[in-house]
Amino acid sequence: MVTRDAEFLERLLAMFKVEAREHLGVISAELTKMEKGVADNPPESIEIMYREVHSLKGAARSVNLADIVSLCQAVESVFSALKNGRMSLSPQASDLLLQTVDFCFRLVDGGKSPATERTVINDLIHRLDGLIPGQEPAASAVADKRVAVDSADPPIAETERVDPRNQTIAPDVAEPPDQGAVSGPAASVTETVRISTAALDALLLQAEEMIAVKIATTQRMGELRDLKHRFDSWKKERQRDLSFATPRTRAGSGQISTEYFIPSFGARLTALVRAAEDDHRASASLIDTLLDDMKKTLMLPFSSMFEMFPRLVRDLVRTAGKKAEVTTDGGDIEVDRRILQELKDPLVHLVRNCLDHGIESPAEREKKNKPAHGTIRIEVASHDGKIEITVADDGRGIDIAQIVSAAVKQAKISPEAVAALDDREALQLMFQSGVTTSPLITDLSGRGLGLAIVGEKVEKLNGTVSVHTRRDEGTTFRLVVPLTLATFRGVLVRVAEQLFVLPATNVERVARSRWEEVQTVENRETLVVDGRPIAMVRLGDVLELKVAAARQPVDGPFVQVAVVGAAEKRMAFMVDEILGEQEVLVKPLGRQLPRVRNIMGATVIGNGRVVPLLNVPDLLKTAVKKVPSIIAGSAEAPVQSSSVLVVEDSITARMLMKNIIESAGYEVQAVVDGVEAIAALRSREFDIVVSDVEMPRMDGFDLTARIRSDKKLADLPVVLVTALESREDRERGIDVGASAYIVKSSFDQSNLLEVIGRLV
Repeated sequence: MVTRDAEFLERLLAMFKVEAREHLGVISAELTKMEKGVADNPPESIEIMYREVHSLKGAARSVNLADIVSLCQAVESVFSALKNGRMSLSPQASDLLLQTVDFCFRLVDGGKSPATERTVINDLIHRLDGLIPGQEPAASAVADKRVAVDSADPPIAETERVDPRNQTIAPDVAEPPDQGAVSGPAASVTETVRISTAALDALLLQAEEMIAVKIATTQRMGELRDLKHRFDSWKKERQRDLSFATPRTRAGSGQISTEYFIPSFGARLTALVRAAEDDHRASASLIDTLLDDMKKTLMLPFSSMFEMFPRLVRDLVRTAGKKAEVTTDGGDIEVDRRILQELKDPLVHLVRNCLDHGIESPAEREKKNKPAHGTIRIEVASHDGKIEITVADDGRGIDIAQIVSAAVKQAKISPEAVAALDDREALQLMFQSGVTTSPLITDLSGRGLGLAIVGEKVEKLNGTVSVHTRRDEGTTFRLVVPLTLATFRGVLVRVAEQLFVLPATNVERVARSRWEEVQTVENRETLVVDGRPIAMVRLGDVLELKVAAARQPVDGPFVQVAVVGAAEKRMAFMVDEILGEQEVLVKPLGRQLPRVRNIMGATVIGNGRVVPLLNVPDLLKTAVKKVPSIIAGSAEAPVQSSSVLVVEDSITARMLMKNIIESAGYEVQAVVDGVEAIAALRSREFDIVVSDVEMPRMDGFDLTARIRSDKKLADLPVVLVTALESREDRERGIDVGASAYIVKSSFDQSNLLEVIGRLV
């Protein structure tokens, strides 16, 4: 048992060393840039270092290296003060931070620190605390709170036999055991060899390159089949023409010798096509088998990561004074080691978030008739080439109002925009940096970084993250990421002469619909899919392609669309042609282009053409931002920002009208009926009201009358936008005091913006 526990701890420490060196290397490089004044964006550099030290602190805690945790906490506080503008990076502060980073490198390489070095640690913490204005140094307090590493219980391994594949995650572990120590039948069970993961990575990359050869042979096969089809068609036409010619004509024109050549050429062409097909099948099978076997060498089960969570939760509950346990399911599912490494930080942050924000204290749980021990569940499932990871707790749930309040306080969203958010959109605010509901900053939480790191890491993997919560029942985080990084299935589409690839995991369906099925709601195109309207945008418009301005139908009476989704958002992108689905090999854009909006990489298709791979989460964000500006591009923006109150009970019409007016530069708040409009008008001032007429509780006519009867609001312009177009309705609108009356059947956004601009 002792030997097994020691091996487990050795593997954990090996993983930590690799990760810690990366974090410390980034911090050191960014500090050096800032010290020399060559940082491109100092605030961004501070944010990067802030996140790196936060992740390093969590990793050090998971292996119980308390001295590194204490140093990281002190460094994190300094970066927080730099980020918030409470202090500047002086040469003395830079020297001390670099000295601390160097000392952390030393601790990482040496593991536990001897007693003689703990005086140095306390001195560094004392000096780091002294850098922050208004903060009293408290090195002794930190030292007293450190976890006694030497007395910590050894971790308990979950299985008797260590899977040999788990050895690959620790390329720098000790030398292999003495062969003489292994004897008897056990020696013949499994023969293993330790090899550097860097060498395996290189082999895998070379194997993945063979996919390009496979794609090229597929392309050549298609060209050969097309050539044979054309020849067979020509042969039939020629035989039909010759059958009408007289024997004398055929002999005189020399066609008899040609008739002997054509069958011979056709037979040779058929044989060539068959041979090429056989070669293609054989090479494709060999490439697929080689690639699958190479991937298996670098595939690791999730259980290799699950081993750390029981110990992590055990240490955290002791610190927080809570009772909780973690359960895992799906540990036998294997995934690309590269993805597993990228998922480590997000999962650690989610578990810590569940424990700190979700799980209640034992006393509070007893009052709610819950077991004193809370439960955190981590479940993994695999389907359709994707990995779905669920992290859930049975705690108090998330207070959405607090999330929105924190986001407004951090200026992540305007108070006016809050009214248009639904619960799902409000919960997504948690994944923005700085948004936290914790009233106190501790070493466990309160800085608003954990979930921001989760969102960025998952998006980097071309994955999605969503959250569901119920009050006093718990919260569930759902992460969906691809099974492998380098290869996946993609949908090839064409816009004008440019080709693009959409990841198949994000494409819900492709469709060819009639133009008559495209509905225009408030001058916005929508398409009904599965009985639900989905916003439709032109991919060329979103990508700002010049050819998109033509807007000419390319498929006659039909329109071709790809319905894509990410993080519960769906949108239909119109393209000129959907060419099909195929396997693609992802190529990075290079260090010169580390981040390109809407593009995640590139691939080479069979004919040798380089095609961009689209980043779907980016694409959806750009579509939301760009399309309203495209629609309202002909309207003039107001000279100064004026506030508009939109009153509309239909959520679709409300959001579309809100986007149209906002795109013209106005500040917009949206409400659902007249009663809420009156409440909004009493809470703040608006320059104009744009309202529907037919609404529950209080319609637009009654709302206008109420506004005109209020002395404070009597001069406020009111524009009624409605489907009621009879003369009586128009007259009633005039009678109640409407400033303008626009009928939806003849609705024109430029006309609405012109009316608003004239009235304000």
